[in-house]
Amino acid sequence: MATILGIDYGRKRIGVAISDVGRKFASPLSTVDASGNTPAVASIKSLAEKHGAGEIVVGLPRSMNGSLGPMARETMKFVEELRTSVDVPVQTWDERLTTAQAEREMISADMTRAKRRQKLDKVAAQIMLQSYLDSRSRKND
Repeated sequence: MATILGIDYGRKRIGVAISDVGRKFASPLSTVDASGNTPAVASIKSLAEKHGAGEIVVGLPRSMNGSLGPMARETMKFVEELRTSVDVPVQTWDERLTTAQAEREMISADMTRAKRRQKLDKVAAQIMLQSYLDSRSRKND
């Protein structure tokens, strides 16, 4: 089985997480500079190839009522560009409140503001990817 890459799209930074080959656990991997989609897409494609990803899951920031707001529409444009650049399936997954959850977890771990800023995006990607993995395992039980 191949790994799954989890992506937390942002305007400044894109958080990246990765699953284990058994697709049970997500771990933070890295962040990618988001200044311009094309270089970011190339970086993510390279990470997917390097880590043997068989699938990419991009967090879709839906509004609390489930609709697609401006950031979700921007994320979908990024997803479409990613789909044309990689040879693996690219899915979206509801990521409502994952960044807030990541921030709370790092604060409760007594992490400094500077360290939180450094890790926030990849931890948010990890939380989103873990949610996706957990959902898949419940369907397979």
